[in-house]
Amino acid sequence: MRAGLRGVGRLARLVPHVLHGLWIVRRRFRHMTAAQRHERIHWWSARTLRILGIELTASGHAPPQGHLLVANHVSWLDIAGIHAVLPQARFVSKADVKHWPVVGELVVGAGTLFIERSSKRDALRVVHQTAAALQAGDCVAVFPEGTTGAGPELLPFHANLLQAAVATGAPVLPVVLRWHEPGERFSTAARFIGDMTLAQSLWAIATARGLGLDVQILPSVATAGQDRRVLGETLRGAISARL
Repeated sequence: MRAGLRGVGRLARLVPHVLHGLWIVRRRFRHMTAAQRHERIHWWSARTLRILGIELTASGHAPPQGHLLVANHVSWLDIAGIHAVLPQARFVSKADVKHWPVVGELVVGAGTLFIERSSKRDALRVVHQTAAALQAGDCVAVFPEGTTGAGPELLPFHANLLQAAVATGAPVLPVVLRWHEPGERFSTAARFIGDMTLAQSLWAIATARGLGLDVQILPSVATAGQDRRVLGETLRGAISARL
């Protein structure tokens, strides 16, 4: 009963917050500087986590610009978690997210790059887009597992998008995401796996008690002369060891 009331209360506060974010994207983003957009993304993301009762902790520092961010992937809220710490990150996401109600428009507004994962030609296009963004000084973020996992053990890393960093000599920034809750070092409430729908996941998170997200920014990794597959294994090992 308490969990249900907690969930209803949080969702009642989340709805106007999401609609406010949608209004900002539609009406104000085009008039803002990049720094102003980043400030709004940071505010909106951090408040989203607070509304859902998620305690955020962060450690480490990111280089000022021009790097590829690589993180493990557990929840659809991973993006909000990273944006609450690194609002300048432009994510590479599967194309169908663009068509999610409301969420799609928000991630488009945040400068997300979309990829058709089943198409090798489209993957090459996104590699070129990512390389151009890195050369322009952007921070581009990818989840090399390609999908969400349970948390403790990482799925294999897909190294294709790492080629953009290798080709441009941009450093790679490993980021560790660990969702936790009382009695669970790796949260089950935050997991978005199997046949779970977005609505089911949102309810599990909204009703959870003491849910937390630890964002750890590890030292950047140089890419000069690296093979992308070897680089992928190096990054996977670094993130796995910290988990």
